[in-house]
Amino acid sequence: MRGLGPDQPVRVLLLAIPETSGSALYGMVDVLMATGNIWQTLVGDAQPKRRFDVRIVSINKEPFACGHGIPVYPACSIEDACEADLLILPEIWLGPEESIRGRYDALMAWIQSKYREGLAIYSACSGSVLLAESGLLNNCEATSHWGYQAMFRTHYPQVRFRPESNLVFARPDQRLVTAGGTTSWHDLALHIIARYVDVGEALRIAKVYLLKWHSEGQLPFAGLVRRTPHADAVVRRCEDWLSDHFNDPHVIGHLMTTVSLPERTLKRRFKAATGTSLIEHVQNLRVEAAKRLLEEQNQPVEDVAHAVGYEDISFFRRLFKRLTGLTPGEYRRMFQSLVVSGEADQSIAVL
Repeated sequence: MRGLGPDQPVRVLLLAIPETSGSALYGMVDVLMATGNIWQTLVGDAQPKRRFDVRIVSINKEPFACGHGIPVYPACSIEDACEADLLILPEIWLGPEESIRGRYDALMAWIQSKYREGLAIYSACSGSVLLAESGLLNNCEATSHWGYQAMFRTHYPQVRFRPESNLVFARPDQRLVTAGGTTSWHDLALHIIARYVDVGEALRIAKVYLLKWHSEGQLPFAGLVRRTPHADAVVRRCEDWLSDHFNDPHVIGHLMTTVSLPERTLKRRFKAATGTSLIEHVQNLRVEAAKRLLEEQNQPVEDVAHAVGYEDISFFRRLFKRLTGLTPGEYRRMFQSLVVSGEADQSIAVL
C-alpha cells in the first residue's frame, strides 16, 4: 500500500455482485464519502476535505441489480487496473444452507491477488463468506452473522469462526478484518475511519449518522435454537419432544423413557445429526425461553430460572452469561428498553 499523505484521500474499492446487499453497499459509500466534510459542513468549524475516494468494483462494468433489485453502476471491473489502498466486501444475500462455491472462481483469484499486492481487505457480515471461499481465512479467526456458524463449520472448517465477536482481526498485520451481523458495517466503517483518518473523525461521523458501536458483540442478538436439516427420524422426534418438555428439571432422564435406544447411542446420534450435543440443545432451549421471559415480563430472575427448568440459580446465571454475553439483568434492561422506546415512539406518532 502506498504511503498516505495528509491531503491524499484513501482509495477504497467496494465489491458488488448480484448477491450484494444494497443497504450495506450504498451505506458504506455514503458514510465514507461524507468523512471529512459532512460534520465540517454542518457545524462550520473546519475546512471540508474528502478523506476517502470510493469506487464500486464488480466482475465487469455492466450495470446490474443487486439484492432487492437495487441498481449498481460499477466504476471499474476486476480486469481493470483498479488501484486502491483497501478493499471492502459488503454483506451478501446468501441462505445459511446455500453455498457460493464455484460461482465466482475468477473473483476469488482476484481477491487473493489484491491481498498479495498489499491491500487491506475488510468484510461486513456475510461478505466474509467470500473471504473464506478465497482461502485467505484458512487457519485464521473470523466472524460473520451469527446465523452462518453452521455454514462455516460445514464448508469452511479451516476457519476458526467466532460468532460472539463483532470485529475480528484474522492476522497480526491486521490486513484481514471481518465484521459480524448485518448492521456491523456501521462498526466496520467507524473502525476504517479511525484507522485511516483519526478517532475524532470516527466519533464525528457516528454523531452525524447516529451510528452505534456494538460493544456488546453479537451474542445478545443470536438465536440459540435452529433446526438443522437431517434424516435421522429418531433425533427429529427427540427434538420435537424436547421443545415441549425442556423445562422439566429431569428432562434427559425422562426423554430416555420415550426412545428405544441406549443413552450413549442417542447422544452420539443427536450430535452427529444436529452438530450440537443433547445437553447443549436443552440448555439452548432453556436460555432461549428465558430470553423471551426477560424481554416480556418483570418477574425475578430466580422465577425465570425455575420456569425454564433450573433449580440452581447461580448455574443459570453463569450459563446465561456464557450464551448471551450478558447477565439476565443486563439482557432485560437492554431489550426491554427497546420495547419501551418503540411504545413511546408509537404514542408520539398517534399524538
